[in-house]
Order: sequence, then structure tokens, then C-alpha cells
Amino acid sequence: MSDMTFDKMIHQMTPAIYESLKQAVSLRKWPDGRRLTDEQTELCLEAVMRFEAENNVPEASRVGYLEQRTCGAGATGEGVSPEMAGLAKDATRD
Repeated sequence: MSDMTFDKMIHQMTPAIYESLKQAVSLRKWPDGRRLTDEQTELCLEAVMRFEAENNVPEASRVGYLEQRTCGAGATGEGVSPEMAGLAKDATRD
């Protein structure tokens, strides 16, 4: 039996392996085209997330990152009209 543990594997993972696992999770396929099982997907995703955390991968580059936006404008919401924000004029008040 191998001495390789999950933690040891994460510490020895290269950026190339990380990118390959990240792509496999994204496509749900191995590079050779075989589909990942649910268990493989879960383990690969955990490995990718652990690699990102332990190697200080920038937040915007991490798997599952979603940029915070407001109504299609920048994060501050500047430039969004009340109508676009769903705050249309109340027709009962004139």
C-alpha cells in the first residue's frame, strides 16, 4: 500500500496537475474523455480547493468564483437608473 495521503498529494501537486484537475472538474471529464464519477468529481474538487487555499491562488482565479455585481453595473451600482434597479415610479403616487 502506498504512503501517499491526501494531504501529502496536495503538498506535492504541481501547478500543471492543479490545472488538469480544475479542467476535469469543470468538464466532468478526464483529459482522455472518460467521464468522472461523482466520487472522483468530489475528490478532485476538494484537491483543487485545498491547492488554491494552500498556495494563495487569487480569489478571482479560484474555482467557483463569482464576481459581485449589482444590476449589470459595477459593484457600487453607480450608473443604474431606478427603473433598471426595479424601483420604477409608483403609479399610485403623483
